[in-house]
Amino acid sequence: MQSKSPAKRTVSPSNEQHPPLEASQSKKLTRWATWASLVVVFALVCRVLDTIKDRWYIMDPPFLHELAKDAIATYPGDTTNVINHIVTNLTATYGTKHINTRQEEWVFNNAGGAMGAMYVIHASITEYLIIFGTPLGTEGHTGRHTADNYFHILEGEEWAYAPPSLKKEVYGPGSVHHLHRGQVKQYKMHENCFALEYCRGWIPPMLPFGFADCLTSTFDIPTLWRTTYITAREMIRNLLVGKI
Repeated sequence: MQSKSPAKRTVSPSNEQHPPLEASQSKKLTRWATWASLVVVFALVCRVLDTIKDRWYIMDPPFLHELAKDAIATYPGDTTNVINHIVTNLTATYGTKHINTRQEEWVFNNAGGAMGAMYVIHASITEYLIIFGTPLGTEGHTGRHTADNYFHILEGEEWAYAPPSLKKEVYGPGSVHHLHRGQVKQYKMHENCFALEYCRGWIPPMLPFGFADCLTSTFDIPTLWRTTYITAREMIRNLLVGKI
């Protein structure tokens, strides 16, 4: 008997049509070019805005320094009344539309390894003003920010350090520690140290620094929520009255 040869199977060509390699590469190049263009445009917009951001400031560092010194002189050793004096004068100068007068609205703040509490007096896109401090003392990293920071000591003492210097900087009541934009230092606040902290520049890029410790270390979600709520509320409130 002759064995039958197995039937040959024919394979029909696939109906799927794959794009040529050149077309695929062209799409990728187009996509990369689009993203690169967007980045360049964004950088240019940021650069232009950075040159005109001064027009949106309403607070003045010398005025805040004089106000802090006046409050300390009026209520020596009484930080509660020092803060009340500052808030009362700021409200009279800038109005409640820019100043948060809820002095009981304190929240914990963990940032750069340091822990304290803060009261947000003003928060907008280009400025913020807070009271920050602790009766226990703390130490940490200042962060490298997109704004100038003016740290007016109201009570206690702050130390700061930045290499290559081998000496500490010492700031007492009535003095100002000016951390320039982009600068970074180690700092320490001793027991019963509170400060009026003013920042002017681009505030939103600073917010992740203020939230990072909560997300990676403390996991204090209620405090994170409260901090986010207060900051967003004040920023939106200022935007609604034309303050960027």
